[in-house]
Amino acid sequence: MKETRYFFVPDAAASGELPEEEARHAIRVLRLAVGDELVLMDGKGCFHEAEISAISSHRCLYRILRSLPQERGWQGRIRICMAPTKMMERTEWMAEKATEIGMDELTFLECRRSERRTMKLERIRRIVVAAMKQSRKAWMPSLQGMTPFDELVADDRTGDKFICHCYDPADLGPDEEKPLLWDVLRRDVETTVLIGPEGDFSIDEVKLAMRHGFRSVSLGHSRLRTETAALAAVHIMQIKNQST
Repeated sequence: MKETRYFFVPDAAASGELPEEEARHAIRVLRLAVGDELVLMDGKGCFHEAEISAISSHRCLYRILRSLPQERGWQGRIRICMAPTKMMERTEWMAEKATEIGMDELTFLECRRSERRTMKLERIRRIVVAAMKQSRKAWMPSLQGMTPFDELVADDRTGDKFICHCYDPADLGPDEEKPLLWDVLRRDVETTVLIGPEGDFSIDEVKLAMRHGFRSVSLGHSRLRTETAALAAVHIMQIKNQST
């Protein structure tokens, strides 16, 4: 029995041809031939069973046999906003694993204490696409490049908004609390969680976010690296919103 081959084709229903990078993989690496079957993922919630109709040295054409809309594996919308790490491998690891777990949006934050202020978003995109294919996810997460912290928190976002940080509640005000993220998450609600750089958000940034409707939360007693905290937040949101 042949292994099912998955390819990412954003406009699969209309295109009829694999994108250049996917075509190269199909022709030169997998050595697929006319008549071979494959599954196309459009990243918008649908798989398409197809077969190769023609091949040249650089092009791979297909015809769709049937389209298979997929059921979403979780409720609500999972949005993580993270300050990228100085070592890009750690940020790339987080993007890969969070995609495998399941998220809807990944935004990179530029904070006062950020270790990195530029991003090669196309490389992250390739990693996310590979993770989406490996984990058979029907939806591709939206990727947003470096966004100033002040702009993001001032954005009129719908749903629940949380900021994870290491400050004691008393540092933020006499009546402030910092519950566990798990305890305050609601199912089937669009949710945004902010994760700061290795040196944490500044206390002024936390207070600014709170003024814009973000609620302080904790991921537990352990002190986590940035990418670990971001992945933990995604996993907590995913488990809370699992479809039943």
